[in-house]
Amino acid sequence: MCLILAAIDALPGQPLLLLGNRDEFHGRVSAPAAPWDEDARVAGGRDLVAGGSWLAARSDGRFAVVTNVRSGLPATAPRSRGALVRDFVLGDAEPAAFLAMLGHDLDDYGPFNLIVGVAGQARLLSSTGGGVAALAPGVHVISNGAPGVHWPKTQRLQQAFANWRADPARTPTGALDLLLDTSQPAAAELPDTGVGHELERTLAPIFVRGAHYGTRAGTLLACAADGSVLLRERRFGANGLRLGEDAWRAARNAPFARVGVVA
Repeated sequence: MCLILAAIDALPGQPLLLLGNRDEFHGRVSAPAAPWDEDARVAGGRDLVAGGSWLAARSDGRFAVVTNVRSGLPATAPRSRGALVRDFVLGDAEPAAFLAMLGHDLDDYGPFNLIVGVAGQARLLSSTGGGVAALAPGVHVISNGAPGVHWPKTQRLQQAFANWRADPARTPTGALDLLLDTSQPAAAELPDTGVGHELERTLAPIFVRGAHYGTRAGTLLACAADGSVLLRERRFGANGLRLGEDAWRAARNAPFARVGVVA
């Protein structure tokens, strides 16, 4: 993922609501979100190049999501960041223990921000430093910078989510729609991540539209107080072309099953 909003114990009856846009080259082969062959209690998209995932959840409330960190320098590493998501949701290590063990192997992966957790409990590890951090109840927005570095897209999503949250008629569709925002910030507000002004402008909106690189998926993950889990994914092609949408739901610790798109 390249933009994550994690609302932890911030909504009535919902220990976790996660929103995320995955920005990636359109030519990188991926599979849509679906239950996994390894464990039908796990659902999420799959990177078919390296076998990992950008966002996945297990129906016992276990979840993981990762972003890269933009530095302007080419990044190659022995292991895919997506393996971090895969390994956590298929394993049973406690979030803090999993991240503590990973802290010894950061150089094996490209730069990343990783959130792992179980329902309303979440931990963050960034390869930019700072060690393992617990995410307090509230709303956290992270993009391709270090945690705590706020870009126009993170600030815009934070405010849009606050408006959605305050609406008594809010719906899951409305939350997912927040990820479709293509608004461009003012030139003076753009970050400088070393990729040049034109590319900074291309990457600046919440929803990135491009012929070769852009938003590939927008995802909503919702864990309810009764233990049920909803995963809903919208998929996009080059230049923002809408490719499809699926929703999967599971009762606590049960296999995921496809459901109709919920309003």
